[in-house]
Formats: sequence, structure tokens, C-alpha cells
Amino acid sequence: MGIFLLLRRTVAVGQASMVRISLVFSLLLTATKGVNFTPVPPPGLDLGDLGRVALAGDFDAISLYTYQGQNENSVTTNGSQSLLSQMSNGFFATLVSADASIVAMCPFTLKDGTFAGVIIGGNFTSLGGTETQGIALFDPSAAKITPLDGLTGQVAALLCDQNTSTVYVGGDFKGGNSTNAIAWVGMAGWTNLPFAGFNGPVRTIAKAPDGNVVFGGSFTGLVNTTAPTVLDQQVINLSTAKLSTRGSTEANGFSDPRNVICKSNGQDGPGNTWLLEDDTPGFWRADMSFGYNPTKLRVWNTHQDGRGTKTFRFTAFPINGILNMTYTDPVTNQLAACDARCPLSDDPSIKYQDFKFVNIIGMNGFQIDISDWYGNGGGLDGIELFQDEIYAYAVPDLNEPACVPTRFGSNATVTGPWARTPSGQSVSDYLTINFSSPSISSDAASVVFQPDIKQSGSYIVTIFTPGCQQDNSCNVRGIANVTGDFATGTKSTRPTPTQIYQTNDFDKYDQIYSGYVEANSGSFRPTVTLSPISGQTNNISLVAQRVHFQLQGNPDSTGNLNGLFEFNPNQATVNMDFSNSTINVAGENLTSNALISSVSVVDSVLYIAGKFSTDEFQNIFSIADDKSTALAGNGLNGAVTTTFLSGNLLYVGGDFNDTSKPDVPGLSNVAVFDTSRNVWQPLGRGVNGRVNTIVPLMLNITQNQPETCISINGNFDQVLASGSDMAFPVSGLAIWVPSQNNWLNNLRIQTLVIGGKLSAATNVSGSSPLLAGTLSTRGMAASGAVELSSTSGSLSLNPLGVRIQPQQVGSSSMSKRAVSGQNVTGAVTGLFDNSNGRNVTIIGGHFTATATNGSTINNLAFVNTTSSGSQAVTGIGSGLDADSVFLALAIQSDTLYAGGTVSGTLDGANINGLVQWDLAKANYASPQAPALSGNNVAVNAIATRPNSAEVYVAGNFDSAGSLGCPSVCTFNNGQWSRPGTGLGGSVASLTWQGTDKLLVGGNLTVNNNATSLARYDAKNSVWSSLNGAAGNVPGPVTALSPADSVATSFWVAGKSSNGSAFLIKYDGTNFRSIGDVLGKQTTIRGLSMLSLSQNHADNDLVDPNMVLLLTGQLNLPTFGNASAALFNGTAFSPFILSNSGNGPGSLSQIFTEKRIKYNSPGRRLRVIFVVLIGLAIGLACTFLLVAAGLIVERNRRKNQANRPTPNNYFEKTSNMERVPPEHLFSRLGRGRGASAVSNTPRL
Repeated sequence: MGIFLLLRRTVAVGQASMVRISLVFSLLLTATKGVNFTPVPPPGLDLGDLGRVALAGDFDAISLYTYQGQNENSVTTNGSQSLLSQMSNGFFATLVSADASIVAMCPFTLKDGTFAGVIIGGNFTSLGGTETQGIALFDPSAAKITPLDGLTGQVAALLCDQNTSTVYVGGDFKGGNSTNAIAWVGMAGWTNLPFAGFNGPVRTIAKAPDGNVVFGGSFTGLVNTTAPTVLDQQVINLSTAKLSTRGSTEANGFSDPRNVICKSNGQDGPGNTWLLEDDTPGFWRADMSFGYNPTKLRVWNTHQDGRGTKTFRFTAFPINGILNMTYTDPVTNQLAACDARCPLSDDPSIKYQDFKFVNIIGMNGFQIDISDWYGNGGGLDGIELFQDEIYAYAVPDLNEPACVPTRFGSNATVTGPWARTPSGQSVSDYLTINFSSPSISSDAASVVFQPDIKQSGSYIVTIFTPGCQQDNSCNVRGIANVTGDFATGTKSTRPTPTQIYQTNDFDKYDQIYSGYVEANSGSFRPTVTLSPISGQTNNISLVAQRVHFQLQGNPDSTGNLNGLFEFNPNQATVNMDFSNSTINVAGENLTSNALISSVSVVDSVLYIAGKFSTDEFQNIFSIADDKSTALAGNGLNGAVTTTFLSGNLLYVGGDFNDTSKPDVPGLSNVAVFDTSRNVWQPLGRGVNGRVNTIVPLMLNITQNQPETCISINGNFDQVLASGSDMAFPVSGLAIWVPSQNNWLNNLRIQTLVIGGKLSAATNVSGSSPLLAGTLSTRGMAASGAVELSSTSGSLSLNPLGVRIQPQQVGSSSMSKRAVSGQNVTGAVTGLFDNSNGRNVTIIGGHFTATATNGSTINNLAFVNTTSSGSQAVTGIGSGLDADSVFLALAIQSDTLYAGGTVSGTLDGANINGLVQWDLAKANYASPQAPALSGNNVAVNAIATRPNSAEVYVAGNFDSAGSLGCPSVCTFNNGQWSRPGTGLGGSVASLTWQGTDKLLVGGNLTVNNNATSLARYDAKNSVWSSLNGAAGNVPGPVTALSPADSVATSFWVAGKSSNGSAFLIKYDGTNFRSIGDVLGKQTTIRGLSMLSLSQNHADNDLVDPNMVLLLTGQLNLPTFGNASAALFNGTAFSPFILSNSGNGPGSLSQIFTEKRIKYNSPGRRLRVIFVVLIGLAIGLACTFLLVAAGLIVERNRRKNQANRPTPNNYFEKTSNMERVPPEHLFSRLGRGRGASAVSNTPRL
């Protein structure tokens, strides 16, 4: 199954037809605005003469290639998501891709009705290849991304309000002077809200019935009411900075700029003081390998020999700007401001002076310019820089300096071979580790961050990940596991481990915790640990940079909010008396540190969901008529993570299994609440893990009537059994069909296979809905074999009536297939049997299936169709080993010859390589042909000789029974015979050239000479190598197809010695390769010529009315993976796409009810013969013209016989002058116009 959900169930046996659905958004019903998909021209195959046509392979989903954008690509598992829309054939197409998650979308229409686009929010750093930090505007009409620059962090909630032309944005970010909440107004840009945001993340935003805006999340107050009491807590490390000066003194002991680093005593003297030259201005500069946002500068002035700094300025880099600062005047004790001339006192009793930065500016270097001084010159005794934000860096020397008297300075402990990586475009240097072991353990490496927490309180903890584009590591970045330990005792809270996908293109940060953090002490320090996720494969890398702790409030301060806040957009200021709002009061009455994940509005009622409780309800309640009300069952007994409202039905997902007051069984992690009746209803019996998102889909279930279906997405792998419906496996995605009150998988309908997960959806007026996630539609749900049908020239794929489950093959069985080129899982080969009134489809390979009577079928299945259309699926009896693989089938009379890596015992006789089945009696034939023997016996091909009872069996074996008969052996009249001598090696394919010559492909020897192609002359019993094969076919042949009716010309394919696929045509004289144009991942397993209804352009390789079908696992130039392609002699066209699990599938071969009709050999003549024939036709036409002229002349002379005889006679020879050739053509041209006559060439 992989990551995919198989959205179908096989129709019951005996049902003559099956209901189908196509997954279609409303774009099937209305014109799509902006999102257009280009249909692919139909291939124009003419299958009318072939009867039934089928394909065998290893797949669980399959589709025809009908729209550009279809592919076999698997669902990404690196955390990236995409913006999606749906084609009219039900397949989802990616519009733009993000490098991380998309969690919120809304259509933004301005007050005047102008549609501005779709606002997209999430945790991404790029969207559609454009650097975009968390939020962007998408224009569907132009497929254009416009970054909404200005935010740093994650966007989790959006509300597009047309009435005010405003987009309210919530999440975990900073922007402007706001934190976690901000507004985008019209097309003008960002606007700070009056309350400057929240002290915790916002998770949901909704518009209340009265027009107010309701914010929900994990916060306890507004930013402007809950500032921490202890600021400027962290010392910025200057000890590892690159220092430079200008104007330094040359006096011994006073010139080193490091004299003022890590100084806190203000002591003057050599090694403690840095001085300028006498009466000389100068500067002191520090450049770091990391970025920071300083809030305070502390300066110790020098008093050495009466010297000192009188005025200075602070310049930040890289902005090269002079910063404004405030300070307390030591004389007046009043607050003052300065910029270019900030004063320092020369009073020795003042140890240092603090200067606060008016604006918090990011920088990675600064410079102190001294412009005036006391005494003979300026100088300093110490410089310290502080910031409010608390960081712990993975690179040790970026943390707080060890020389600072800080008891618990920030640091990191590293285990494993991490290496320091330059910052590049990131904010600081970071550590990188590369893993090369086949399976990575979580304890293989780690970085433990220890921050300098001086004050207990409510914190938001985030981890930063540098972008992968700057170090070209996007293809190898892996997944990190992040855990934390933040407090002890009753306040101890260990957050759920967070998986961080590190494939972000640009720098990002992820919130890993929000809550109480205990201050450092001798017995406890908060920690954050980053390590690899276990089970990742080799050749991945991880990075570790820094962790941020942001103090949101004092430990005993709540800010009078608790996860809910009602905002009136019509008021310029916020009423700080929160008791006037029923919504705010409802939040305050919840348990402390409540988390609100969803606010939904139904008429005048608000439904609040999340993780919280009161004495009356848990995790969900309603607000109406100025009061909070418990829902039925007093809510749910576990956290709610998501909701979706459809009419009066509120779909709820999370981590629960019943109502708070146990009342409704079957509410496992997902439920629906009927708001009109105040009752809970189960969805079956739910799923076996947490539900993260609920996203609607429009599907056609019956009679092409679209209806809303509900996709359930989360951390679960099974939909639980309910009633008569059994449990079935999934990979985090299940779809509920409300009209059927059941899961789509339980309905007896045929549909597509959908894989991945959805995170968000939004409607766009006049266009198709947009989805976000990692969704992939992989085609019709069918396994192993399908029928290819043609109705009025339109092709379709249909199940063959048997559900095949591929089986893995052991290494010994895999080696037996030698050079057959066939896949050894799923269906490999097939036949249609219409002899003696039978209508049986035979499928062979390595699989299991369920017979009509409920028994298990292994590897060979028969689908018997009656005249009424009912079907019965049967298998073969016991006796063969379950790990047998059938690779080749053929019928002679009523006997099925089934070959492969087949083994077992029948009636005491050993079976090896070949088994015979009596189709008339539906039982094993008796007696069986004597077993084949040799090393790794495999039968890869079987061919019956035309107009004969001989069956030619080929593959990898040495003898048949007691008869030495290597590689090819003939069975006839109940016994084996050897067709000639001299052939050896392994045969992969056979085809007859007429009735007497057998063409063989494989890894062969003829009279001990290596070759890929050999020919057997059945009349003379002689084997010979095909001339030219040894030098022109670069490897063993694994597939072979005639190109004409007697295979005088033919196609071969295989793998060359360098691993690349080859495709070569033999035209009867020469081998003609198409070149090395197929991808190295290509494996061609089958070749077949098919007829066309319309000719393609003429070329020397493929007749105009034919096309070459390639099946296998193909990698086509300029396209990618395909399971079948058509080659017209000049270009490849994708034909069929398939998938198996979360990856490409493969097709082994096509099989048909009637023989494929080829053009007769010699139909195409060489150019010289075409020219000669054309010349002959031209001469014949000239002769006819001359003859016509003579006839005309004769008639003219006859007419003249009745005229008077002329008096003058001419000599006989002169008569030739009377009808010159030009006159002949002139006469013939009369009546055709002057231009025709004038253009007649003269002879």
C-alpha cells in the first residue's frame, strides 16, 4: 500500500457491469479560470482486429496518459507540500510547490468586488521557486506568486474579510511591530493591529456573527500588556568576533582591541584598556559570524592618565546605519536620547553606562566611533552587548562567552562527526553531519542545546533550520527529531517529539514548544535535543544551527486572556476590560494554558474546539446568547485538532475516542456533530490514530452528480471495522462519503487511487477549488492486469475481474529468471482462450488472488466468463510451490503450457520449469512432461510452431527429462526432442519467421560463439547466429517483436553492458539503433507493433500505419517515468502510467485475443527502386500522350480526306513538319486555360 489509499472495492463476481466514479472538482461543470490543463492527442490506435486486449504487470493503479501534467511520481515525504487543482480526468496537478507545509488558504476579494487572488499561508520559505517567508498571494488567472514580504515565521490561520478588504493573519511570527497577529489591508501592505499581537501563537481566526474577529490559539495576553519584567538577559558573544580598529595608540599594552572584551570590572591599565592616539578620533569594530538583535549596549569608560571618551556613535552592519539610543543621564538622572554624539561620563565613580536601542535592528557587526575625548585622547575599558532574545547555538563559540561571569551560560553539547559550515546566506554558521550507514539510528548523533534561562515563565521555543539551497544539500537533507525537557516537578511538560523536515530552500524556524520553562539552577537546566529520525536510509545530511526561547510573560501573569480574544475592527483602540466580552470571559474560564485550535460559526453560534476543560465540558463547547454551553456528552474526552463545517454538520478530528461523558461508541479520533440536533455521530468506528486535518473534496459518486466528500488526514494507518465492513489499511488518508454514510473504500464502486495527505482547501469563485497537500492521483485502482478497450476510437482501461496481490520473490527465484527481463512480482504474462466454446482469461506471474469460492489462488489464475457476462475466478490445484513464478504461457489444442521458475510435485512426479494444464477438464494434464533440469531452471518463452503440434519451450535449462536439450526444447506427442545442436545460454524470447524459421533472443552461444540473436532452421535442424548481431546488439536481448507478418524485420530491446537500455530494429539487412535516448532507469520488458487509425509521418523505421508499443519501466526523454510508450519511428509518446505502492509501477507485456496483423515484408521499397518505378511511370505517361496525339492527328487527316485536293504536293518527309510535338501538347492543352498551356514543357 505504501502511502496510498486504494479507493475502491472489487465488484462482486457475476455482476455484469460495474459502477464507476471519477474524482472531479467543479471544474468539470464550470469553465476553469486560470487553471487550464492541456489534453494529450489520442494515440489513434486501431484495436478492432485484435479482439480483446489486455496488459499484465506489477501495479496497483493504472491510467492512460490523457493530460499534460500526469506522471508516475510518488508522493513526496520530505515535508514539502503543493498547491493543487484537478484535471477533468480526475488526476490532481501541481500548480506550485512549496518547500514546507501549506496550512491555510482563503480567497481575497476586495470591497469593490475585485478578486485579488488566493492568500496562502504556512511554514514554507519558498513557493513556486520564489523566496516567500510563510505567506504569499497566488493569482490563478496568471499562475503567479507574489510574496507578501515582511513576516518572519509561520502562518497558521487566515481570514479574508471582503467587507473591509482585509486579511487577518495569525500564527507564530513577527512582522512590523506585531507578534503572531497582523493584518494585510487592500493591496497597500501590512498594518499593525491596535494590540500588537499576542504573547503566544494563533491557530484559528473566525468572523463572529456581529462582525467582530475572534482569534484562537495558545496565548495568555496581548503583546502590549504582558511584557517580561526582566529584559536584556543574554550576553552577545564578542570574544570570537573579528576585531579591527583605526587610530589605536602604539603604547605597549594599550593597542589590542581585545583588551575591552569580557571586561566587567572597569580596571585601567595595560592589558585592560584600549586607547587611541593622542588627539586622534578613531573606531573600534567587531564583525561576527552570526546575526543578533541587540537591545542594550554597556560601555566602561577609561580613566587612564586622565584620558577617556567624551562622545561616540554606534553604527550597525550590514545596514551601515547609525542607531538611536536612550540612556539615563548620570548627572540629572533623567532619560535622554542620542545618536551621532552619545556622551560618556568621566566620573570614576560611574563604573559603566547603559544605552538602550530605540529600534531593534538585526546585525552581524557594529562599530563604535569616538569623536571627542577627555584629556589627551579617547579610549575604553570594556564593551558588552545584550539582547532580550535567548539563543543557544550549535556552534560552541557563538554562545555566551565563557569569560562572562554567567553561571549558566548558553551552550551546546555535540555527539557525532558534525562539521562547521559557513553561514552563507543564513544568519549564522551551523553544524552539518552526513550519514552513510544503510539504516540510521536516532542515537547516531545529536546536538543538545542548553539556553541561559534566568527567569521562569511562559516561553515559545523555536528551532532554526538554515536553507538548503545555499549549501546545495536539498537532495540529501533528512528529517530531524527534536525533543525537549523544560521543567521539573508538577510543572514538568515533555512535548511530543517534533519531526523537522530540513528540506527548506531558505532559512526557517519551527515552533517546538509553548508553555512553562523553568529557570536554570544547580539541579536542572532546560534542554532541546536534535537527532536523526530512526530508519532513514543512507546518504542523508542533517544541520543544526540554533534554538530560540522567547519569554512571553512572567510566571504568575496571565494577561487576562486564555486562548481566546474578540477584536472589534471598528475601534481604533482595544478595550482592556476583557470582562465586557463573552468570548474573552469564556476563554478565561477554561483551564490555564488552554489551546484553541478551531473556531466555527453556525448561524449565531460559535463552536470552540481545542485542548481544555472546565467542570462542565471538555475540548469543545459553544457560545450563544452571551453564555458558554456544553455540547451533547459534555464534549469529547480528548483534544480536538481540527474541524470542518459542512452545512449543519461539524466534522471534528483529534485524539479522542468518545464523548466526555461516555455516550457514543465509535468516535475514534473523528466524529461529526449535528448542530441542528445537538447529537454526535460516528464515522464508521473511526481511525486508529490522531486526525490532523479535515479537508473537503468534490467527488462524483452517482450519475455524475458532484457531492462533498470528507478527507480525513492524520497519523493513522487503519480505518476501523464497522458493522459488516472490515478494517482496511491506509497511510494517513481516508475519505468519508456523507451521502452513503460510509467510507469510500467500503463502497462497491470503481474509482481512482489517491495517495498522500491534504492540509487545506479553498473555493475560488468562477474557478475550481484549490487544495494544498501532498496529494497524488495514480489512476484506476486495479492490480496486475487490466483490459484495454476501444469504443468509437476512445480508449479505456477496465479491470479483468480478479484482484491480484503481488508477492515478493526470494533471491533464488529472482536469479532463475536469467535474462528474461520480466518483472517477477504481480502479473507477468497472459492469454485469452476462446477454443471449444470457452471464454477464459489466463493470467500468470507471482501473486495471490481470491477465487470466487473464497480460496486462495497462487500465481496462475483463470477468469471464466459466461455468455451472460458473469465471471468465475479459479486457480490451479495444489502441488506447485507457492514461490513459483509463471513467465510464459502458450496453448496447443486444449493444453495450457505454463512455464517459468515453476516447481513442485504432481502425482509423485517432479515439476521443474514447466507445467501442463488441461483446459477442457480444468485440471492438471496427465501425464506431465518430464521435468527440466539444470542450474536455476527457468522457462522464459514458449512458442507453438505454425501449422504444427510442436511446442517450443525456451529459457535457462540443460535437459528435459533424460534428454540433453539446452536452452530450447520441443515437446510433441508426449515427449521431448532436441531441435538441432550447438545452441547454449539463456533464451528470453521467441518468434517464428514463417513456418520453418525460429528467431531466438537472449544471452546465447551458437557453436560456442557468443551472440544475442540466433535462428533455427526447422527444415534442416540447424542453428546459426544472426549475421551482424554480435557487433550491433550491445547486450542480451530481453524483448523481441516482429515488424512484419513473417518477422523478416523485427525489433529487439535489452540492457547494454553499461546498464543503459537499447532499442534496435533489424530491417532484414541492417541493424538500426534509435540511439542512447532512454533514461538509465529504463527496463524494456515487452515490444509489440500495433495498427493506427490515422497514419503518422513517413520514416524509415516504422510504417506510417503502425506504431511500436514498449512496455516495462521506462524513463522517457523530456517526460520521465512511464509504464508503456508508443514509438512512431521519430519520437516517444507516453501511453500508460502505473504505480505500485508509493512509486512507479511496471508493465510486462500486452496480450491479445487475436494475432496482431503486421504489414507484409517488402512493402516498403528502397529509395532507388522508388525512383526507378517513378521513372517508368513517367515514361509510360509520355508514351500515352504521344499515342493520343497520333490518334488525334489520324482523325484530323481523315477529316481532311473530304476536302479538295491541294494543287501542291509535299515530299513525304515534309509531313513530319506538320505536327511538331509542341503542337501536340498545345492541342491537348486547349480548354485548360492559358496558364496551363504556357507552363507545358516543350520537348
